[in-house]
Amino acid sequence: MRAKVRKKIKIMTIFAVCMKKKAKNFENIRTPFYYYDMDILKDTARKVSELAGQYGIEVHYATKANENARIVSLLGEYGFGVDCVSGDELRLALNCGIAAEKIVFAGVGKSDEEILNAGIAGIGALNVESVQELYIINEIARKYGFTANVCIRVNPNIDAHTFRYVTSGLNTNKFGVSESEFDELVEMLMQCGNVRFRGIHYHIGSQITDIENVTRDLCVRANKAAAWFESRGLKVDMINLGGGLGVNYDDPYAEPFPDFGLWFKTIAETIDRRDGRTIHVEPGRSLVAQCGDLITKVLFVKETEAKSFVVVDAGMNNLVRPAFYGSFHLIENLSAEERPTLPANQLYDVVGPVCESSDSWGKGRQLPLTVRGDLLVIHSAGAYGQSMSTRYTLRPIAQAVYSDRIDEAEKECRIL
Repeated sequence: MRAKVRKKIKIMTIFAVCMKKKAKNFENIRTPFYYYDMDILKDTARKVSELAGQYGIEVHYATKANENARIVSLLGEYGFGVDCVSGDELRLALNCGIAAEKIVFAGVGKSDEEILNAGIAGIGALNVESVQELYIINEIARKYGFTANVCIRVNPNIDAHTFRYVTSGLNTNKFGVSESEFDELVEMLMQCGNVRFRGIHYHIGSQITDIENVTRDLCVRANKAAAWFESRGLKVDMINLGGGLGVNYDDPYAEPFPDFGLWFKTIAETIDRRDGRTIHVEPGRSLVAQCGDLITKVLFVKETEAKSFVVVDAGMNNLVRPAFYGSFHLIENLSAEERPTLPANQLYDVVGPVCESSDSWGKGRQLPLTVRGDLLVIHSAGAYGQSMSTRYTLRPIAQAVYSDRIDEAEKECRIL
C-alpha cells in the first residue's frame, strides 16, 4: 500500500512540473482547444498491442470515440483495425491506411449506400442487427454482384452495470438479435446466396468497470451461441466481443488506462477456441480517453450571494458529456501552478458560455484562487469529446493540438 502511495505522489509531482511547462507553452494558443498527449496515446497503444499479440486477439479501434485522423492512423500503425458505425467513418479508416479486411461495420440503422460501399470495399464484417437487415444486405449484394461478409450481432440480455444511456446489451435496448429470433435468422442465412456468414458479434455497453465478471459472463454466453449456430451447420469462425472498458475519470493520474491485462486474460481463459476461429475486441474510450484534455480560458469570475462562478470559454458544444450524461471530469487550474504561493482552495461552479443551464463543467469544485485569464484543464476528454462536438449557437469547433507539435500550434492557432 505504501509503495502505491509513493508511486502516486511521484506521478503527481511529475505531473505538476509538466503542467507548469504546459501552461507556459499554451499561453499563445487560442482557446478552447483539445490537447493530445501523444506519449500517453503511444504507451496505451503499445500495451494493448503487446497483450493482443500475447493472447492472439484481434483489436479494432471504435472510431466513434475519437475520429481524429492522426489518432486513427497512429493506432493503425500498432496493428489495430477499425470498428466503424457510419459511411464517413469507413472512408476515414480506408484513407488512414486501415486494410479493408480489418474493418468491421456496426450499427442498427445502416443505409443502403453504407451497405453497398462496405460490401464493395470488402470489409471484414458487416454486423447484422436484425433479420430484415440481413435480407436487405443480401439483396444489395445480389444486385451489385458481390458477397458480403456478415456477423450476427447477438443481444445477450446482459446487464453491464453501467450508466443507462450507454448500456446496449439488454433486451430492452434497440441493438442486436435476441435468441428468440435465431431460428428465423438461420433460415434466412440458408436462403441468402450473397452473404458469407463469419460469426457472431457482441457489444453490451460502455464505461464497464467490473471487468472480470462482466467479461466472463459475456464469454460464456458467446460460447453457447457459437455452439448453437454450429449445431445448425453454420461455422463460427469469428467471435467479436465488442469493447466498453471504462476509464478512471476521478483520478486519471493513478490510472492512465484500465486493466487491459485482466480483460485479455479473462477472455483468453473463458472463450472457446479452435483452429480457424479468431477472437476480436473493439476498445474505443479506453484507448484514447486519457490522452486528451480540453484546455479552456477563464473569461470571468462571478460572485453571487449563493455561489462563486468561474465562467470559461469552452462550452457544452465542445464537450457534451457533462451536459448530456452528467459526467464527471477532473478540472485543474494550470495557471495556478505558476504562482509561487497559492491561497487555500476555493469552491467554484465551473460553467461555460452557452445559454443553457446544463452548460456546466462541475459544481462545488475545489480550485486555487482563480482569476480572469487563467487556463483550466478538463481532463480525460480524449473520448467522446472532439467526436461529439457541435457548432451549437455557431460556436467554433475546438482545434486539436498535439504534444509533439506545440510549435506548429502556436503559429496556426495563435491568439488574435
